[in-house]
Amino acid sequence: MALNLNKNLKTYYSIREVASMFGLNESTLRYWETEFTYLKPKTSGPSKVRQYTEKDIEQIKLIYNLVKVRGFKLAAAKKIINANRTGADRKAEVLTRLIGVREELQALKQQMDYL
Repeated sequence: MALNLNKNLKTYYSIREVASMFGLNESTLRYWETEFTYLKPKTSGPSKVRQYTEKDIEQIKLIYNLVKVRGFKLAAAKKIINANRTGADRKAEVLTRLIGVREELQALKQQMDYL
């Protein structure tokens, strides 16, 4: 059996790590947990330290995409997610890819301008 080097070895992420991934405040993530009932990270210990999984991060990515990138209000984002979960996930994935392509094209343009 071959060793999979591409596999992420980290199982849980802290709220600070997740907030920095998206450029958000930790309080924003806590608030989103109250608004979106399916976003429930695991908590551990007496101090209830939040532990986010990859699945939780995917949920946050979807919410972030709707609220911060596309500009929907939280109520509208909830309606979109509840009405068409699969479609909302797919649109978020496509938008993320397009943003990546745009960044690559901008970098290539800068290189071309430099020449």
